[in-house]
Amino acid sequence: MAIEAPISKFKRNGLILWMVVCIAVAIIFAYDGYLSKYEWSLRRSFYEKHTNEDGTPDSTLVFNRKSPPFFFGGGLLLGAYWFVIRNKKLIADETVLVFSDKDKIAYDSIQQIDKTYFKKKGRFVITYKDEKGREVDRKISDRTYDNLEPILDHLVAELKKT
Repeated sequence: MAIEAPISKFKRNGLILWMVVCIAVAIIFAYDGYLSKYEWSLRRSFYEKHTNEDGTPDSTLVFNRKSPPFFFGGGLLLGAYWFVIRNKKLIADETVLVFSDKDKIAYDSIQQIDKTYFKKKGRFVITYKDEKGREVDRKISDRTYDNLEPILDHLVAELKKT
């Protein structure tokens, strides 16, 4: 029986929030940079305040004209990253702990589990030997995955068997 821990709501919602913030800032800056110069604009005073006597824009208006593509691009990158990780899961199978197709930890390679801060901070550390024989510490946090308590209980039970 495999136990699954999906990506946490904290991480998913945080990415969505920052994506919306980036796109909203891009829209606001584009409006201030390009549309505030028209008489019908509700932000005409912004344009007048940030234009020099000779009609050239000051640094704030230049920033508001040049930054929207970067904020919009950042929002798109965050959206693409969210799209990639939205279905990612941590799976505790019968013999391995699966992070992804390429990233797996066999239970027989796990040396110890430090769950000192699990109740307080929501994280635990697995010490294991990788393929090259090196000791590796891997921190697993509830800010990354939901449903970690059953995973931790399963790992401890599997380690007691060996």
